[in-house]
Amino acid sequence: MPALRQARVCDHGAIVGCVQRWWTDSRTPEQARELSLLLPRLFLQFFSATSLVLEDGSDIRAFLVGFHSADNDTEAYIHFVGVDPELRGQGVARDLYASFFRRAAEAGRAEVRAITSPTNTGSIAFHRAMGFAVERGDREIGGLSVHTDYDGPGQDRVCFHRSL
Repeated sequence: MPALRQARVCDHGAIVGCVQRWWTDSRTPEQARELSLLLPRLFLQFFSATSLVLEDGSDIRAFLVGFHSADNDTEAYIHFVGVDPELRGQGVARDLYASFFRRAAEAGRAEVRAITSPTNTGSIAFHRAMGFAVERGDREIGGLSVHTDYDGPGQDRVCFHRSL
């Protein structure tokens, strides 16, 4: 039975490997490798206490990398979430988010934020189902409010927030 635990710095290599394997169903191996670059070791060096790993024996089956804002003591942020394709659709991501929400609230955080690409319809639907609201951006794409160039030129993002 998988067990949820706090992430550790030593999980970094395994998590990167998971991203590179798990996302090959929707990306080329090169694109999956590029996606894994969103998870440099520093996230686990500095935010392991607020990040989660679902482990089955010695295998990581899901993870959530998130942190509490250093600049705003009422906010937390979910940076990256991954679930083994064999477990998708079983509520694993929902449980990771619920655990992160509970821990953030216990630490005095009142709001959680997240972002995704405007083309990631699955992520948009999931965040809405989890009670996130879309923040008003500077333009709309297909009726969806988007922040233009949020992560650099041509890197538009949908920004979410959710009260705890």
